[in-house]
This record gives sequence, structure tokens and C-alpha cells, in this order.
Amino acid sequence: MKITFLGTGTSQGIPVIACDCAVCRSTDPRDKRLRTSVWIQTEGKSFVIDTGPDFRQQMLRADVREIHAVLFTHQHKDHTAGLDDIRAFNHIQLRDMPLYGRESVLNQIRSEFAYAFSEQRYPGVPHFELHPIENEAFEIEGVTILPIEVMHHKLSVYGYRFGDFTYITDTNYISEEEQEKIKGSRVLVLDTLQKQPHLSHFTLAQSLDVIDKLNIPQTYLIHMSHKLGKHEDIEMELPGNVKLAYDGLVLDI
Repeated sequence: MKITFLGTGTSQGIPVIACDCAVCRSTDPRDKRLRTSVWIQTEGKSFVIDTGPDFRQQMLRADVREIHAVLFTHQHKDHTAGLDDIRAFNHIQLRDMPLYGRESVLNQIRSEFAYAFSEQRYPGVPHFELHPIENEAFEIEGVTILPIEVMHHKLSVYGYRFGDFTYITDTNYISEEEQEKIKGSRVLVLDTLQKQPHLSHFTLAQSLDVIDKLNIPQTYLIHMSHKLGKHEDIEMELPGNVKLAYDGLVLDI
């Protein structure tokens, strides 16, 4: 399994153009974070989780040539806004793009991208094939995927487990039952927004508590605000089994 981090940041906080903090002024490429998304290649298939506003740039940068399906964690715009650019893959692959997510997420996509579902569609609009899922294992072209339900304040969000790899973004609470579905993973990816308390995201300390409890061999932190601090500084504070992810990081699991 090959994991490529397409983006590890967030829209949260002051826009970079108006910010003079150490992270936004950093020359370290690991501090230049697009909106959070990941590309998973496994069993000969290619999947992307979430299509944020930076989706097109991420596809070009990572040289993604094929996508078998897109999975959505939730309906917030920083995870869906780039979906229109799926049209390029429609053109290359000559088929509708399968989209997987809870029904409420797909309903919002249907509403926000209504022109793609019109009976008289304008030539060139993206073509989608919607697949609602619930909180139980499902398959896409022979690959088994296990949803993990977490809470983003009061909004339910799906993380996903592919074999030994578990990916969870945008959360500040994971129930005991759902934590059991994570245990046994070799690699965990987990939301960590900043050090200060937040309404709907784990802080760094909260993430480390969860990681310690789950006893996962290796964890990578994502969805980081500039408020978290510079990559090189934060990594010095982390235990050996935890690292900050960064855009372009590739893992072979």
C-alpha cells in the first residue's frame, strides 16, 4: 500500500496573506500546507479521500493519473470544494466517477453541484456516480474499507481503515466502540489542529492521549493550523512513534 499526503493543512485561522507568524513566513516546505487530502494506492486500485479547494493543484503535483473512487469524510467545503475538477478524470477514464460517503454528504454534493446532475447537462460538466455508505465495512472493486465514525463537534465524520492503515481527520471525539476499530493498525493518521483548546478539533495534547491509548506503532498528524507551530519545532516535542505529516510525504505500508 502506498500513501501520498496531498495536503495536511486547513482553512482554519488567519489567511496566509494577512499573517506574519513564523509558520506563514517559514521557508521550510513542510510548513506549506494545502487543505487536507490523501491518495491511497492499494491492490492495484487508486483512491482519494476528500477533494478540497486545492484538489486540482494536488492532482497535478502528485501526478495522479487514475482514480477508481473518491471517498468523503464529511461535507465541509474545505473537503469538497474542488470536486468539479473530477471532470478531467471523467474525460481520461471515460466513465462517471464513483463517490462514496454518508447519504447526507452525498445529498449536499448533489445540491452544491446541481449542474452535474441536471437532466440537460452542459457538455463538459463532471459526471458522478453516488454510493451512500453507512457505518459498516464495504467494498470498492474488491478492496475492503471500514468506516470509523468520529465526531466533529456535533457533526458525524467518517474516518476510513484500509487494512493496516487508518485515516481520521476533523474530530474532537472518538467513542470507545469506534476506537476498537482502529486498534491493530500499523499506521494511524489523526487530526491535530493546534495546541489551544478548540470546539471541534483535537489539540496536540488530546491527539497524543488518544495515540497513547490506542498503542499504534506509527501515527502521523494532519489538518494542522499555522497556530500549531513550525514543523521542525513541533517534531522535537513528539514521542518517537508520532510525526507531523507534510504535503508530498509518501509512505509504503
